[in-house]
Formats: sequence, structure tokens, C-alpha cells
Amino acid sequence: MTDSPVVDLLRQYQLLQREHEHEKAFFEEETRKAGIPRRVRQGLCWFPLKFGRTFYNSLNQLVLEVSRTENEETDHAFEYGRPVCFFTERADGQIVYSRFQGTVSYVQENRMLVVLPSSEALLEVQGRPGDSGVQLYFDDTSYQTMFSALKEVMAAKDNRLARLREIIAGGTAPAWRKLYPIRLGWLNPSQEKAVNRVLAAKDVAVVHGPPGTGKTTTLVEAIHETLRRENQVLVCAQSNTAVDWIAEKLVDRGINVLRVGNPTRVNDKMLSFTYEKRFEHHPSYPRLRAVRKTIREDIERLKKAGGTKKESIREHLRRARETAVGLEIEIDSGLFAEARVIACTLVGAAHRLLAGKRFSTLFIDEAGQALEAACWIGITRADRVILAGDHLQLPPTIKCMEAARGGLDRTMLQRLQGKWPECVTMLTTQYRMHEDIMRFPSRWFYRDKLQAAPEVSHRNILELDSAMTWVDTCSLEAGESRAPERFGRLNRTEAELLVDQLQEYVNRIGVERVLEESIDFGLISPYRVQVQYIRRLIRENRFFTPLRHLITIHTVDGFQGQERDVIFISLVRANEEGDIGFLRDLRRMNVAITRARMKLVILGDSSTLTRHTFYKALHEYIAEQGKIQEINV
Repeated sequence: MTDSPVVDLLRQYQLLQREHEHEKAFFEEETRKAGIPRRVRQGLCWFPLKFGRTFYNSLNQLVLEVSRTENEETDHAFEYGRPVCFFTERADGQIVYSRFQGTVSYVQENRMLVVLPSSEALLEVQGRPGDSGVQLYFDDTSYQTMFSALKEVMAAKDNRLARLREIIAGGTAPAWRKLYPIRLGWLNPSQEKAVNRVLAAKDVAVVHGPPGTGKTTTLVEAIHETLRRENQVLVCAQSNTAVDWIAEKLVDRGINVLRVGNPTRVNDKMLSFTYEKRFEHHPSYPRLRAVRKTIREDIERLKKAGGTKKESIREHLRRARETAVGLEIEIDSGLFAEARVIACTLVGAAHRLLAGKRFSTLFIDEAGQALEAACWIGITRADRVILAGDHLQLPPTIKCMEAARGGLDRTMLQRLQGKWPECVTMLTTQYRMHEDIMRFPSRWFYRDKLQAAPEVSHRNILELDSAMTWVDTCSLEAGESRAPERFGRLNRTEAELLVDQLQEYVNRIGVERVLEESIDFGLISPYRVQVQYIRRLIRENRFFTPLRHLITIHTVDGFQGQERDVIFISLVRANEEGDIGFLRDLRRMNVAITRARMKLVILGDSSTLTRHTFYKALHEYIAEQGKIQEINV
């Protein structure tokens, strides 16, 4: 007998509490025992800082610009919306932390904007002697938002949210409209079917998009067709990057998008569609800015005034505040009335700007990477929900293994795949990979249902070149090592071999042709420390100087949603025990393999890796379809 939806949600709540407690305790312990250099290397801290300008943004928040002056090549975890705290290292080595918490509002490369709670906070940061730094603070906000959403869902009774709860988490079957299918000749049959299922769904539908199958294209068309029937929809994703991607495609389709929350990687196109920029460009904003300036001046005058003059200033301040509130309401109402799509992260769906607003349809992109609790945040504002993603690619990030084993890692997308398969439409034609690269993940993950579009099925860079190569490192003397002061593994010999193999392949193509045709390369490793070592090797090798803009080096997670003409993968693990660590998470390997358009090169120790059935099958497949390259020592 299955549990009731409320009991199931209560279990999720308890598992989420474990994850919250685990992450908070881990953060506090790491902060306590880790010095500044280690936190910098882990990407949790910028030190030393250079302070830039200060200004008030369109929401009348005080913003401080900071930039890092050292370790500029080190990856970091700062992104929009994350809480931070400032600190100062005194001459005697003592660390003094700020008494307030700031919030990241924008990050690009080595520059960051931080929202401060008050002008006093600014004085505290800039007034202390010594070198200053900024570090990530434990992000409690997203957890509290998920807890609140789960409570609201559990308490729902006799309303639309209660019905959605019974369908998604229970045994009530979803309902469908009887619609005559529309024809969309620019889509393939599986994409067209997916759009029609979205339109017919009264409660919930899923667009399952394996790599390269045009999930974003399909979702954009589904949103466009929905807006022919509805006035406004909410579009969400787990990360800011994913929201920006789908929002940009909607803008390209001619749809009026209002982006709530500054994108992490703001480009000129999306910047103009953010709430803040739209607010600043509203015809009434110059007047509001003048009134806000008057309010700040009145507050300063009030501190110095006395007697009857003080009362006069108070009255003037009261009227100015009323005027400012009226103008803010006027601008806000106008922006939301004009927008056809409101785009934000799932946690951002609880933003104060969306308080009291409801939407006929919620679209959740990259739903395979979102915790179910996060999805419920958006669903509390909607009458029906459409999920798009792939549960066989990157999963949600969960740090407490006990919570993951308890079921916290099971996403809403997976739940619906298992419970209501009639809600799911899988896209089956892929437009990215050479057929030989596609066939293995299709067989292993997608029941052999993927087909390569004719225009990509046999494309290659070099004639008579195999699409897949496994460079076997088992004969190399050096193996993996645990990275000092970090979590992860490093295999220097394999990294150096990767760089050699890349240089050899570029020479086979010809540098001039690579530059002329903009042939691009992706260098991937599951381990962050290996990625950083490869970056250093590429940076120090003058051969790659003119090619650097065509080479991207990142972890598997950093390549989600991307593709390159040529992909090199360093698997790192090489030991006598056959221990492959988190390479057992095959969803990450699915992502890594399927980033390649025309050429895939895997570097790995077959004696270690092929003890696992997946890597054994992959090695055998490449031996049949591609090439195994033995390295002679």
C-alpha cells in the first residue's frame, strides 16, 4: 500500500531538514578550520578585495562593487542571490567578520556587485584597517522557501493546489482536453507531438528531452502556442543560467519577457529584459528617483533639525514617501501587465515581486536538476505545470548521502515518468552528434530510441577518422592522487597526455583551418582539481595561445546544455582496487559523452574503469565502432 501524498511530502520535508542541517554543519566546520588560502582555492572566498563604486539600484538598494586582484583563474561559487559576509585580516593575522550579511546581485568574471543592508554596513566594510575579503555565507533562504512551499502544499484543501498534489504525489489520474492536433511543420514529429500534449494537458505534462533533441526549441514553441490561449505564463528553472537560456530564446521568438532577478551571466540582450532595467527605463522612473533623493535628504536634515522645523520636515518626508510608494506601484503594475512571460528561478518564484500573483501555466525547464521541494515553490502559484528535462542527465546536488538514499534525490520529473507515463512525450530525433557517438548513450540510457538527423549522422572533421577514440592510459606508471587540501582526484600524467593529444589532433586538422572554421574544443573532467590543472597546462603552452577562445575547459556540470565540435574527457581514476568513486553516477557520463558533435576522445585507465559494467560496455563499443589507442611507455 502506497503512502498518502501528505505523508510522502512530510517525508520529503524531513529529508530536506537533514540536508539543511548537514550542509549548514559542513559549512560552519569548513569555515572554522579552513584558512583564507584554502577557502580561496575552494572558490568560497575572494581575497584580497579591491573596492569600487557604490550606488543605489532601481530598487533603492545600496550596492557596493568589489573585484578580486589575485587568483583570477580560480573557479568560484559566487552567483546571483547568494548571501555573503565581508571580513578583514588585521596586521596581526586576526580575522574580523562583518556584523551584517550582504547579497550578490551580479557576478561577471572577477567583478561582483553586492547589495548591502544599510549605509552603516558600507562604513563598516570600508572603514576597517587591513586587507578585506568576501566569502560565501550559508544560504538559508532557499531552504526556508522550500520548507514554506512544502507546508503550503501539505495544508492545501479543496483547491487547485490540493488537486495538483493528489495528481503529482498521489493516485489521482491527470485530465486531458480533447483538442484537434495542430500542425507545426518546422518541428519534427516527436516535437510536434510534445507541443500538442502540452496544449491538451489540464494538469501536468512532461517533455523528455535527451541530449541534442531540441528540448529548448520544443519548449519555446509550447510556450508560444500556450500564449495564444492564455494571457501570461510563469517560466522557471533551477539555476539562473538555465532561466537566462530559455528566456533568451523566448525573446528571440518575439515574446515579451520580464526577467525577475538579475541573470548570473548577464549579456546585453537579457539585461534589458530584467525587472531592474525595465524599472529604470519606465517613463515615471526619473520622477521616482528624484523623490527618493528628496527622501534621503529629508532623513539627513531630520537628524540635524529641532523644534517646529523638525515637524515640517517630517510632514514633507511623509508626503514624499507616499508619492514614492504610488510611483513604485504604478511602474510595477505596468511592467507585469505588459509581460507575457515572467521568468525566474524556482526559488525566485517566491520573490516579493510575485506576491499574490497567480499563473494559468507554469513551465519548469531543466526539471531533472531540481529538487521536488523546489518545484512546489512555483506550483503554488500555478493552475497547471509543464516539466521539461531529462532525468538521465545531471541530477540535483545533494550533499547528505543519508538524505539522498532516503529519496531526496528522486525528482518530480522521475516521479511523473514512473507514475504517469502517459504524461511524458520523449523527443527522439537528435541534431548534435555523429551517429556513432549517439548510438551508445541511446542504447544504454534511452532504449535505443534516438535517431540522428541526416544532416549530422555522418559529419566529421577529418576524412577516414573514427568518431570515437579511447586513449588507454593503463600502461602509464603514474596514477591518480588525492588533491592536497581539496576534495577530488588528480591525475597529472593523464592531464599532460590529454594536452599532448589535443595538440596532435589540432596539428592533424591544421591550425589555420581550426581558426578559419572556428572548430571548437571542450576539455572535460569530472574532477574540478583536474580541470584546473588542465587549464594551467593549456595556459602555459604557447601553441594554444591563438586557439584559447576556441577551447573550453570545465567539469561535467559546467558543460550541461553545451556542445562542442571536439570533446576530450579525462576520467582520472587509476588504481589497483578498481575504485571509480563518483564516476559511478552514470548520468554525468551521459552528459560528458553527448557534448561532442563530431569527435569524442576519452582518456582513461581501462584496467581500473572496465571493472564497472558501463565502462566495460563503452570500451567494447569504441573498440568495435571507433579506435582504442594504446599508450606505449
